Amino acid sequence: MKKIILLSDNFNLKRIVRFTMPSVIMMVVMSIYSVVDGLFVSNLLGDLALSAVNVVMPLVMIIGAVGLMLGSGGSALVAKTLGEGDKINANKYFSMIVFSVIGIGIVLSTVCIIFLRQILSLMGGSDLLIEDCMDYGYIMVGGSVLFMLQCTFQSFFPVAAKPQLGLILSISAGIANMALDYIFIKFAKLGIFGAGLATVIGFSIGGGVALIYFIFSKKSQIKLCICGFYPKQFGYACYNGASEFMSNVSASFVGILYNIQLLKIVGEKGIAAYSAMMYTDFVFLAVFFGFTMGIAPVISYNFGAKRYSEMKNVFQKSMLLVVLGSVLAMILAEALSYPLAYAFVHYDKELMDMTVRGFRIFSICYIFCGFNIWCSGFFTALCNGGVSAFVSFLRSLLLRGGAVLLLPRIFQLDGIWSAVVVAEGLTAIVSIILFICFRNRYKYGKIISDTHIEFSQTEKDVAKTE
Repeated sequence: MKKIILLSDNFNLKRIVRFTMPSVIMMVVMSIYSVVDGLFVSNLLGDLALSAVNVVMPLVMIIGAVGLMLGSGGSALVAKTLGEGDKINANKYFSMIVFSVIGIGIVLSTVCIIFLRQILSLMGGSDLLIEDCMDYGYIMVGGSVLFMLQCTFQSFFPVAAKPQLGLILSISAGIANMALDYIFIKFAKLGIFGAGLATVIGFSIGGGVALIYFIFSKKSQIKLCICGFYPKQFGYACYNGASEFMSNVSASFVGILYNIQLLKIVGEKGIAAYSAMMYTDFVFLAVFFGFTMGIAPVISYNFGAKRYSEMKNVFQKSMLLVVLGSVLAMILAEALSYPLAYAFVHYDKELMDMTVRGFRIFSICYIFCGFNIWCSGFFTALCNGGVSAFVSFLRSLLLRGGAVLLLPRIFQLDGIWSAVVVAEGLTAIVSIILFICFRNRYKYGKIISDTHIEFSQTEKDVAKTE
């Protein structure tokens, strides 16, 4: 029987992998069922339906980003309050955050539904796509409160000491989504509305069932209760989760820019090609986000406990894993570019060729993006929300947005595919500079020198405890 890993343990490479694996699996599972969702839409409904989904999704992700922000920022507040022995206030803060997510979600959803046609038109919904966009948008935006709750509870299940339950609900939501996609589209003939309905039912498992659990469970470390509104704590949750909010909103905004630029250069087929690439991109990025999410508590614990030697050890080993993972991701993405494109758009040769070429150029970004995600998450773990938000803003909005507007003027379609490569590469340079500048302040030491010596010694120390 394997020993339970604690935050206070000494970590070798094997232990880091074991500790972060549940988070990686959870994120990958969630991304895979999104991929399968796209496969059903593309193969059963065609490239125009796939393009319509890609027009709507940035709006849904922007709304969901509020839940992610309050969940990631609020979970740190609630965990800290629990650590101080104040379970009553921990439950009140937790409840305030959940009720705020519901209230904000209702307001955002209502406003977006009222102005849905205008919003989707601005986001790239052409005359050829707009009706499909509306069918998919009504159900997805209408169910976005459940999506917000799912994003929020992802961060709170570990605080409640129930990470396995979070993983079970994510897998269950994914299975339900995939099965209902096939039933609603293939047999019930509900078209793109059926695809959205299947997704919202998946949200109801990840968000709605979790809500019921936290209301009635007697085993959870935290649960919902009667509470007030606490402005200071609410503001802290927003600030601490700002980088996650910035990353998701920026990515959604840049996705809109991609749709608009593709529509100008190659039309709706370009959006379909980009959609196929983005679904695949979700899986690769999920590994890096999952790893960062999993190792962040270890960094935070050791920094708070002033165990600088161990923090340096974890930092260096994590850096090694991220670099190796980045190289592997790029090689794998390049090798799978044809079969992945074939799975989505094999029915149209022109679209197929466009997607393969685009993905082969786009895939180069994986050599950089894992490193940048790790950099942002590392500074979040050190409670430096400012640096973390800066990295997120730089990579996901400023540089990507600028590149996708400028490069097509020179390289046309290839400029769109290479925009993310240029943006991630420039961000990686900034990330290295930030790591160097802050190494003395946070005492994680030099990035490269003496790494092999410290690895060897720590491996020996940890081996004694295995």
